[in-house]
Amino acid sequence: MPEGRPPYPPFTQETALQKVQAAEDAWNTRDPLRVARAYTPDSTWRNRDTFVHGRDEIVAFLTQKWERELDYALRKSLWAFHEDRIAVRFQYEWHDAEGQWWRSYGNELWEFDEGGLMRRREASINDVSIPEADRRIRGPRPTDEHGVDFPLR
Repeated sequence: MPEGRPPYPPFTQETALQKVQAAEDAWNTRDPLRVARAYTPDSTWRNRDTFVHGRDEIVAFLTQKWERELDYALRKSLWAFHEDRIAVRFQYEWHDAEGQWWRSYGNELWEFDEGGLMRRREASINDVSIPEADRRIRGPRPTDEHGVDFPLR
Protein backbone atom coordinates (compact mmCIF):
# COMPACT_ATOMS: atom_id res chain seq x y z
CA MET A 1 0.00 0.00 0.00
CA PRO A 2 1.48 3.40 -0.93
CA GLU A 3 2.23 5.81 1.86
CA GLY A 4 -0.27 8.53 2.54
CA ARG A 5 -1.08 11.36 4.89
CA PRO A 6 -4.76 12.14 5.51
CA PRO A 7 -6.74 14.17 4.92
CA TYR A 8 -6.67 13.52 1.18
CA PRO A 9 -7.61 15.77 -1.72
CA PRO A 10 -9.94 17.02 -2.97
CA PHE A 11 -10.06 19.25 0.09
CA THR A 12 -13.09 20.73 1.81
CA GLN A 13 -12.98 23.70 4.17
CA GLU A 14 -12.76 21.29 7.09
CA THR A 15 -10.05 19.05 5.62
CA ALA A 16 -7.99 22.02 4.37
CA LEU A 17 -8.04 23.46 7.90
CA GLN A 18 -6.97 20.07 9.26
CA LYS A 19 -4.09 19.89 6.77
CA VAL A 20 -2.89 23.39 7.70
CA GLN A 21 -3.01 22.64 11.44
CA ALA A 22 -1.18 19.34 10.94
CA ALA A 23 1.58 21.16 9.04
CA GLU A 24 1.85 23.82 11.75
CA ASP A 25 2.03 21.16 14.46
CA ALA A 26 4.72 19.19 12.62
CA TRP A 27 6.91 22.24 11.88
CA ASN A 28 6.67 23.35 15.52
CA THR A 29 8.36 20.10 16.57
CA ARG A 30 11.48 21.31 14.72
CA ASP A 31 12.07 17.66 13.80
CA PRO A 32 13.29 17.58 10.17
CA LEU A 33 12.62 13.84 9.75
CA ARG A 34 9.05 14.13 11.00
CA VAL A 35 8.35 17.13 8.77
CA ALA A 36 9.90 15.49 5.70
CA ARG A 37 7.56 12.48 5.94
CA ALA A 38 4.63 14.76 4.94
CA TYR A 39 6.24 15.31 1.50
CA THR A 40 6.55 13.01 -1.49
CA PRO A 41 9.99 11.40 -1.92
CA ASP A 42 10.50 13.62 -5.00
CA SER A 43 8.89 16.77 -3.58
CA THR A 44 10.11 20.11 -4.92
CA TRP A 45 10.35 23.31 -2.91
CA ARG A 46 11.14 26.92 -3.47
CA ASN A 47 11.90 28.49 -0.11
CA ARG A 48 12.86 32.14 -0.56
CA ASP A 49 15.77 31.85 -3.01
CA THR A 50 16.57 28.20 -2.28
CA PHE A 51 15.36 25.26 -4.37
CA VAL A 52 15.07 21.89 -2.62
CA HIS A 53 14.38 18.51 -4.25
CA GLY A 54 13.40 15.35 -2.38
CA ARG A 55 13.21 14.31 1.24
CA ASP A 56 16.96 14.09 1.85
CA GLU A 57 17.40 17.73 0.79
CA ILE A 58 14.33 18.71 2.83
CA VAL A 59 15.89 17.16 5.95
CA ALA A 60 19.23 18.89 5.30
CA PHE A 61 17.52 22.23 4.63
CA LEU A 62 15.38 22.06 7.79
CA THR A 63 18.33 20.92 9.92
CA GLN A 64 20.31 24.00 8.86
CA LYS A 65 17.27 26.25 9.23
CA TRP A 66 16.61 25.24 12.83
CA GLU A 67 20.30 25.44 13.76
CA ARG A 68 20.13 29.11 12.66
CA GLU A 69 16.52 30.00 13.66
CA LEU A 70 16.55 29.30 17.39
CA ASP A 71 13.41 28.84 19.51
CA TYR A 72 11.35 28.83 16.30
CA ALA A 73 7.56 28.98 16.82
CA LEU A 74 5.07 29.09 13.93
CA ARG A 75 1.45 29.97 13.15
CA LYS A 76 -0.21 29.11 9.82
CA SER A 77 -3.60 30.30 8.52
CA LEU A 78 -5.61 28.89 5.66
CA TRP A 79 -5.85 31.43 2.82
CA ALA A 80 -7.57 29.39 0.09
CA PHE A 81 -7.96 25.86 -1.25
CA HIS A 82 -9.08 24.09 -4.42
CA GLU A 83 -9.05 20.36 -5.15
CA ASP A 84 -5.42 19.31 -4.46
CA ARG A 85 -4.02 22.76 -3.60
CA ILE A 86 -3.88 24.89 -0.47
CA ALA A 87 -2.58 28.42 0.05
CA VAL A 88 -1.55 29.59 3.51
CA ARG A 89 -0.14 32.67 5.13
CA PHE A 90 2.09 32.29 8.14
CA GLN A 91 4.19 34.01 10.76
CA TYR A 92 6.93 32.61 12.88
CA GLU A 93 9.28 34.03 15.46
CA TRP A 94 12.83 33.03 16.25
CA HIS A 95 16.12 34.47 17.44
CA ASP A 96 19.59 34.26 16.00
CA ALA A 97 22.78 33.24 17.81
CA GLU A 98 23.36 36.87 18.87
CA GLY A 99 19.94 36.99 20.58
CA GLN A 100 18.16 39.22 18.04
CA TRP A 101 14.50 38.27 17.69
CA TRP A 102 12.82 38.09 14.27
CA ARG A 103 9.27 37.74 13.01
CA SER A 104 9.09 36.11 9.60
CA TYR A 105 5.97 36.65 7.47
CA GLY A 106 5.12 34.63 4.41
CA ASN A 107 2.82 32.86 2.03
CA GLU A 108 3.00 29.28 0.84
CA LEU A 109 1.43 27.46 -2.07
CA TRP A 110 1.02 23.72 -1.60
CA GLU A 111 0.14 20.97 -4.08
CA PHE A 112 -0.66 17.42 -2.92
CA ASP A 113 -0.70 13.98 -4.49
CA GLU A 114 -3.72 11.68 -4.17
CA GLY A 115 -2.28 10.20 -0.97
CA GLY A 116 -2.21 13.56 0.79
CA LEU A 117 1.57 14.01 0.59
CA MET A 118 2.81 17.42 -0.49
CA ARG A 119 4.57 17.23 -3.86
CA ARG A 120 5.23 20.94 -4.28
CA ARG A 121 5.81 23.81 -1.85
CA GLU A 122 6.55 27.41 -2.78
CA ALA A 123 7.31 29.84 0.05
CA SER A 124 7.85 33.58 -0.05
CA ILE A 125 9.13 34.96 3.25
CA ASN A 126 10.21 38.32 4.69
CA ASP A 127 11.95 38.88 8.03
CA VAL A 128 11.44 41.82 10.41
CA SER A 129 13.64 42.34 13.46
CA ILE A 130 11.64 42.79 16.65
CA PRO A 131 12.48 43.52 20.28
CA GLU A 132 11.98 40.49 22.51
CA ALA A 133 9.22 42.41 24.32
CA ASP A 134 7.16 42.43 21.09
CA ARG A 135 7.07 38.65 20.74
CA ARG A 136 3.60 37.14 20.27
CA ILE A 137 4.31 33.53 19.43
CA ARG A 138 5.59 31.45 22.31
CA GLY A 139 5.58 27.79 21.45
CA PRO A 140 2.96 25.64 19.74
CA ARG A 141 -0.59 26.95 19.35
CA PRO A 142 -2.93 25.99 22.20
CA THR A 143 -5.61 23.52 21.10
CA ASP A 144 -8.41 26.02 21.73
CA GLU A 145 -6.83 28.33 19.11
CA HIS A 146 -6.72 25.76 16.30
CA GLY A 147 -8.31 27.22 13.17
CA VAL A 148 -8.15 30.78 14.53
CA ASP A 149 -6.60 33.30 12.15
CA PHE A 150 -3.51 35.04 13.48
CA PRO A 151 -3.23 38.88 13.36
CA LEU A 152 -0.99 40.19 10.59
CA ARG A 153 0.82 43.01 12.35
